[in-house]
Amino acid sequence: MQDFLEWATPGSNEWRMARRLSPERLPRHIAVIMDGNGRWAKRRLLPRAAGHRAGVRPVREIIEACCRLDIEALTLYAFSVENWKRPKAEIRTLWALLRQYLRQELPDLKANNVRFQTIGRVEALPREVCDDIDNAIVETAANLGMTLTIALNYGGRTEIVDAVNDLLRRARQLGEPRQIDEHEFSDTLSTSSIGDPDLLIRTSGEFRLSNFLLWQIAYSEIWVTDRLWPDFRTTDLLEALSSYQQRNRRFGGLPDEPAARQIKSERAEAKLVGVNE
Repeated sequence: MQDFLEWATPGSNEWRMARRLSPERLPRHIAVIMDGNGRWAKRRLLPRAAGHRAGVRPVREIIEACCRLDIEALTLYAFSVENWKRPKAEIRTLWALLRQYLRQELPDLKANNVRFQTIGRVEALPREVCDDIDNAIVETAANLGMTLTIALNYGGRTEIVDAVNDLLRRARQLGEPRQIDEHEFSDTLSTSSIGDPDLLIRTSGEFRLSNFLLWQIAYSEIWVTDRLWPDFRTTDLLEALSSYQQRNRRFGGLPDEPAARQIKSERAEAKLVGVNE
């Protein structure tokens, strides 16, 4: 958090909003459904490819903000298994943008100690795309800062089916049937190294999960904004974090009264700070 405050311009919206956050209550893992590139372009009478190009800026901005906020893991939904239904020209544009991003941003990812990885059936992507992905993974493998995960050719149902088949294969190798529990199943998923998201952000105002991390978001807090992804900025991220900190996460249990009183106190203090500023 201190790194973010030193980076933000004193007195700016980002600086004021960050000061009101509790560093101890930030989410450990944030997942984002980046939606609205096509609509952003359509409203401006531009081709869909222009929307995808404009969507690169918020990716860069949110990654840097999360690094400076000491978020441990950030997962971005970039291409679903259903997205293959889109025009081939649009898909080629997406792969070209991904390759360009990885090549241009790799030095910054390394400088910020970010570890890059992917989830999904990445092996189905074009060979040259896989090569750039593999290079970014290798080049950042030793980094110990934030883990940046890009979901590519990903689907929540597909991931669950793949995990079940993996468990069945292991059982056949052992030669005997056995039962598994939730923990073992979670360990079989592609997100096992980063854990479940604490906060799921969705842009473009759509209230659906779009087949994203279906198992992992069972108890994630969900924040939806009407903002289209190319217009998403650090202030939107901070607004999502503020909303997250005002919620009492119970995980199916009874409300934690001390925690609820603390949240109420923090809300009152935030309002007071806003008046004084």
